[in-house]
Amino acid sequence: MVFPGQGSQSVGMMASYGDLPAVRETFVEASDALGQDLWQMLVDGPAETINQTVNTQPIMLTAGVAVWRAWLAQGGATPSVVAGHSLGEYSALVAAGALQFADAVQLVRFRAQVMQEAVAVGEGAMAAILGLGPEDIEAVCAEAAQGQVVSAANLNSPGQIVIAGHAAAVSRAMDVCTARGAKRVVLLPVSAPFHCALMRPAAERLRERLASVAVAVPKIPVLNNVDVAMPTEPDAIRDALVRQAFSPVRWIETVKCMHADGIEAVYEFGPGKVLAGLVRRIEGALAIEAIVDAARLQAAATQA
Repeated sequence: MVFPGQGSQSVGMMASYGDLPAVRETFVEASDALGQDLWQMLVDGPAETINQTVNTQPIMLTAGVAVWRAWLAQGGATPSVVAGHSLGEYSALVAAGALQFADAVQLVRFRAQVMQEAVAVGEGAMAAILGLGPEDIEAVCAEAAQGQVVSAANLNSPGQIVIAGHAAAVSRAMDVCTARGAKRVVLLPVSAPFHCALMRPAAERLRERLASVAVAVPKIPVLNNVDVAMPTEPDAIRDALVRQAFSPVRWIETVKCMHADGIEAVYEFGPGKVLAGLVRRIEGALAIEAIVDAARLQAAATQA
């Protein structure tokens, strides 16, 4: 089971799950934990509000956990491993029993706040590069940095890599990527440069907060982003979450690790099909299904 992160959110995104009790109950629990009605925010929007990272992070965490709980309510099987893309790793940790849901909702709201505060709006940027591989991107970033920060942030698939850093350095890297034959270079509409060294101040504040958050040994192995490993000790899980904030999301290696370990089928839990598309491009031998509505959830839970 894999859980998406930021980028899959949209107004009305949970409507396709109908009136599944587990979905609505999960949003009520999250809203109570935050003192804010997340469900109404999804229904009413506007998109600008949902796309603010302080709202996106708790919304996407809640969406992933809601679909997971609905899966269990339908009698769905327990997976061999869970993973999440960036923020989605928090959903995976909740599903595995390592984090309590109410704690996780408040934690990702704090994570979003400190990430936003780490870099002033406009000083950082992220861009998606299509058509160049990891080694190409590493060389591009080394050339474009010129004393600033720019590096690979999301290693999404062999031909899709996101870079992050200082806005000027990202702009230079985009120009170099174009010159080197990238198929497409797209500046992303994000409010902060996630998963790069500029997030270290946010990571230290996250470390302080995590010290007071209860973390348990996972009941299901959780394959993390930062090390492509499955730590079980609570302090090791905390440390991986801290380092994840300023380190690249190694999604290519994550999917390849699943396949190498004998995983045959992958389900994406939550709105959208972003991870399903990436998994197909990384390991075509894996069966992948995005659980994007109530009908698919019920059918897949019955079959799995």
